Amino acid sequence: MFKQMLVFTLSLLLVLLAGSCKKAGQKDAEGLRKLRVVLDWTPNTNHTGLYVAQELGYFKEAGLIVEIIQPGEYTAEKIVALGQAEFGVSYQESVTIARSEKIPIKSIAAIIQHNTSGFASLKESGIESVKDFAGKRYGSSGWPSELEIIRHLMEAAAADYSTLKVISGVYDFFTTIGKDADFEWIYHGWDGVQAKRRGIELNYIPIRDLDPIFDFYTPVLISGEQLINSEPELVKSFVKAVSRGYDYCIAEPQKAAAILAKADPNLDPEHVRLSMEYLSGEYRSDAPKWGFQKTEVWQRFADWMQARRIITEPVKAEDLFTNEFLP
Repeated sequence: MFKQMLVFTLSLLLVLLAGSCKKAGQKDAEGLRKLRVVLDWTPNTNHTGLYVAQELGYFKEAGLIVEIIQPGEYTAEKIVALGQAEFGVSYQESVTIARSEKIPIKSIAAIIQHNTSGFASLKESGIESVKDFAGKRYGSSGWPSELEIIRHLMEAAAADYSTLKVISGVYDFFTTIGKDADFEWIYHGWDGVQAKRRGIELNYIPIRDLDPIFDFYTPVLISGEQLINSEPELVKSFVKAVSRGYDYCIAEPQKAAAILAKADPNLDPEHVRLSMEYLSGEYRSDAPKWGFQKTEVWQRFADWMQARRIITEPVKAEDLFTNEFLP
């Protein structure tokens, strides 16, 4: 069921092959190239560098005018592949599934260098290790690899996966944890810092500490192969401007937080500030520069996905990502 979320119908493929970038090339009155970047979700601190590049004029200096849009009926992967946006925010998992289904998208930068997600539960739950998952209720948001990752980890910890009760359709951590579910998968830089702010004590198990396979890139910046191959200089200009935006986030997290909060009044400025303080050390982390991606990170997770039958066709890392557009 999950894989079908990323599988195209024949009619959509025909649209793609007919020329997905039909709106590419338009310019405004100043001669700036019009582009669209589609988010994976509503605006949050994963996206701050995009809003900084927009607010501080980095896109304009690169000869671009960029519209930041949100996904609707289709996922960001489909929107980009169909040319309804030139760039998008995705995840290593989604890119891998898409490529296994012959959807021609590719990651062009890692937005965050390491996986900052993990398993969270209330302190009083007593869930301190993967072994403690047995017999508990897990709040699932339903993304493709989620349950297989938990199964893998529980098997490695000699915990009985069959005793896990999966509660589907769980999306809001704070209204469900300890009520509908005993533990959930969260991004520490968003829900984790918010829990601390609210004085909610958590047990938190970072996924990257459990197995190197799961220290994958989430999120990533993507584009379609048609644009990558036909206009590499355009892609390079866009990535350079975005890179400047994230470098600013790393150097000036509080100022960057203010820019994001201004861009979306629905966001809590204090929550954004705390999240940015955390992510400023994670955007680049130990990488030589922002956006850098490693072959082994892509290949080992793709191989694991195939072994677990999440994808049925093998994929090569070089078809999934590129560092060629990083400044």
